[in-house]
Amino acid sequence: MKKGTGFDNEKYIKMQSEKIRERIASFGGKLYLEFGGKLFDDFHASRVLPGFKPDSKINMLAQLKDQAEIVIAINASDIEKNKVRGDLGITYDMDVLRLIDAFRGYGLYVGSVVLTRFTDRPAVLNYKEKLEHLGIKVYRHYTIPGYPANIPLIVSDEGYGKNEYIETERSLVVVTAPGPGSGKMATCLSQLYHENKRGVKAGYAKFETFPIWNLPLKHPVNLAYEAATADLDDVNMIDPFHLEAYNETTVNYNRDVEVFPVLNAMFENILGESPYKSPTDMGVNMAGHCIFDDEAVRHAANLEIIRRYYNTLLLQRNQEPGATEQVLKIELIMKQAGITPDDRPVIAAALKKAEETGDPAAAIELPNGKVVTGKTSSLLGASSAMLLNALKELGGIDDEIELISPAIIEPIQDLKVNHLGNRNPRLHTDEILIALTICAATDRRAETAMQQIEKLKGCEVHSSVILSPVDVSTFRKLGVNLTCEPIYQNKKLYHPSAK
Repeated sequence: MKKGTGFDNEKYIKMQSEKIRERIASFGGKLYLEFGGKLFDDFHASRVLPGFKPDSKINMLAQLKDQAEIVIAINASDIEKNKVRGDLGITYDMDVLRLIDAFRGYGLYVGSVVLTRFTDRPAVLNYKEKLEHLGIKVYRHYTIPGYPANIPLIVSDEGYGKNEYIETERSLVVVTAPGPGSGKMATCLSQLYHENKRGVKAGYAKFETFPIWNLPLKHPVNLAYEAATADLDDVNMIDPFHLEAYNETTVNYNRDVEVFPVLNAMFENILGESPYKSPTDMGVNMAGHCIFDDEAVRHAANLEIIRRYYNTLLLQRNQEPGATEQVLKIELIMKQAGITPDDRPVIAAALKKAEETGDPAAAIELPNGKVVTGKTSSLLGASSAMLLNALKELGGIDDEIELISPAIIEPIQDLKVNHLGNRNPRLHTDEILIALTICAATDRRAETAMQQIEKLKGCEVHSSVILSPVDVSTFRKLGVNLTCEPIYQNKKLYHPSAK
């Protein structure tokens, strides 16, 4: 399988911003744009579309900053449940604040936050008060009985009409959220209702990166999206409305296809006629036009499917609700893609080293394709050993060279065990990097090793056991693509990494 860049990021930013401008103009100058997926830190897109930058979409939006304002939607039940973003490990309510700061950092105007499916529970009211204390406008949107089927009620003063009208100032209103199920589409449609009542011409469009509408249904990029959303029961499918209207095959996903007749009826009730003939028509995504090396993209997407499989195995190991069904679904996706875990070389390498040593092991595939392993020792955990071995290989340092002397490691172990209450004396990955940094002040080879850290970004890593939260966090910060076997190193009942 071919590695390398396959996506033109600059072309994407240019094409995407032009497409959105066209859509604003087509509705007479006011557009509510539902932004699906992640505006920031879209690491899934950057993994399956090599060359796509994680901040591509926000950079694209920054091109429109004079026209755009942001509305962030968050579901009140997610506030109550302290729902967590799996990729960042922070709650949705905290992520709203992070998003506001990030948007402002790009010079984008954040107009308000809307609390969807609003309830007057203490956690929700406290959060509303907190936002208002921070100077953020907050609006309340309510649950509508029979949504989305009861159109006469929804498109009435007792439905959307009960929602608070969000005061907006710009021609492009981007409605985004910390994650799925936040009520972005309902927020947009509610605003269309209110705008129409006020005699303001406005339209709706959807920006969803995946599935990519002009790639084949079973293209690995679209299959990787199914794997990523296995917990949502999303299924890619041919858009039947688009096929009927234009005799053109395009890909959408089941939720948008299923709800389209309802949306169409809502548009007709609100606007007098529907501007769209299909769910695909609603979209503005241009990502498919920016792939220049399909083979490289297919390879990257196949690796992502395998990684998703292992992440779901961890959920199953920890007996998370619905995990077994997710595992079965991704196994089916792997069959459709014609891949197995053997297509990711680090898995076999880590397991082989673990079998040879009888202890946990880890493996990393470097940018040149070479696989380097690490084993457990009295001084280092397998991941730490692997990290040092990888930096040696990248820096052209002989494997026999001792980059960090035991004289430095042993005092750190003494501090951990005898003063900080740790039972495991072996150094974690963050500790080994700190020790290496200290050595780099006086040792040229350690300095050379430190200079290689940037090259680890995007590398594949596999561990024969579930790693500690500390190691998982370090690898995330380094930008490596980590998976673990669904096995704990010990037989304790409580494992912090199980959360």
